[in-house]
Amino acid sequence: MAVDAGLMSRARETGEATFRVYGWTRPTLSFGRNESVRTRFSPAHLAQHGVDAVRRPTGGRVLLHEGDVTYSITAPASDAESVRSAFARLNALLMAGLAGLGVVVGEASRGRALRPGRDACFAEPSAGELVFDGRKLVASAQQRDAGALLQHGSILVADRQSRIPALAVAPMADPAPAATLELALGRPVTRDEVREALRAAVASERGGVEELDSAEARDYAAPFRSRFSDPEWTWRR
Repeated sequence: MAVDAGLMSRARETGEATFRVYGWTRPTLSFGRNESVRTRFSPAHLAQHGVDAVRRPTGGRVLLHEGDVTYSITAPASDAESVRSAFARLNALLMAGLAGLGVVVGEASRGRALRPGRDACFAEPSAGELVFDGRKLVASAQQRDAGALLQHGSILVADRQSRIPALAVAPMADPAPAATLELALGRPVTRDEVREALRAAVASERGGVEELDSAEARDYAAPFRSRFSDPEWTWRR
């Protein structure tokens, strides 16, 4: 989360966009920026299940990072472009990447905004989120601040979201099965495949890809690390 926030700061400073694709070393619950979780989850209970927790700088609801690929896009944000327009533009890039992998997705035409609540993120799509066969495949959220945007989300390779109710300390409804890349393709899918398909889509649109130096990314992330590693941030609501 610190790297994503740092790259947003970089976009504001340099005027350059960055597409980042990453995974998680341990199963991790991520909470939406404004989601109330103190009465629903417990650090001790998660630790018993070997699951970590973070709070995202973007909104939305709780999801489990296990069997997924996470992406972030940071870029300058113009006041002349609406959030909806920017969301659709970045979705087009994701759709092109997934099509290169062999998965044709569309945008959900209907769906209520997923405000912080009791359900999990993949319980249903919001309007504009990417779906396969009517079910959410990609969960995305966008934040804007001082001339920059961060859109990030989760692409399900395999569905592990059904674990979330067992990780809660308050009753939660079992989420309906989500769409997954493995379901869509009928075979196992690796994180590297997804990353390379997205990379190819970016290269096609931008006429090439320039790798961001990892040391530079760490430098931009440094001012944000204490915030996102602080339990007071993760469990603030």
